[in-house]
Amino acid sequence: MKLDPFYLIVDSADWIERLVPLGVKLVQLRMKDADSVALRQHIRRSMRVCADHGCQLVVNDHWQIAIDEGSDFVHLGQEDLADADLTAIRKAGLKLGLSTHDDAELETALAADPDYVALGPVYPTILKKMPWAPQGLDRLALWKQKIGACPLVAIGGLRPDRLAGVFAAGADSAAVVTDITLNADPEARTREWLATTQMKR
Repeated sequence: MKLDPFYLIVDSADWIERLVPLGVKLVQLRMKDADSVALRQHIRRSMRVCADHGCQLVVNDHWQIAIDEGSDFVHLGQEDLADADLTAIRKAGLKLGLSTHDDAELETALAADPDYVALGPVYPTILKKMPWAPQGLDRLALWKQKIGACPLVAIGGLRPDRLAGVFAAGADSAAVVTDITLNADPEARTREWLATTQMKR
């Protein structure tokens, strides 16, 4: 499968309603601590916006709710992967993205036959505390060699000025969180990302 080169990750349908209409084609809803009622509401709102704008919605972690709500894509971290029912996910027709940070995690991920593999953090990130040092572009290139045709998502500390190096190293898509959501003008920053990733479309 082909991923859009610009992969936006946000923590609410509010962000999706605000930014997807600008031209975003791939977005992840990442709500770690929401209760199931709130999460379902945000997924439903997000699905409506994404359907209206031809954007692919990825639900983070909550695979059963993603199935229940008719989502078509779920992203799992390694801990969530260990507890997930991959048979149910595939039976429901969901595509699957998986996080990796080291060789053991990559081996586990590839055994699940994912639709993409994410590697991070490529650069230092403020999103969350990581036990892993920044992976760097050389590690990104190595990951691409290992996974072959499977799409590779780079994440962690990415900015528009770093995208040329990330794509040159073999990433198929670049994921972003705080560079947009903490920006003084998220709409303008989103447009900058869209313009910078246009070369990969």
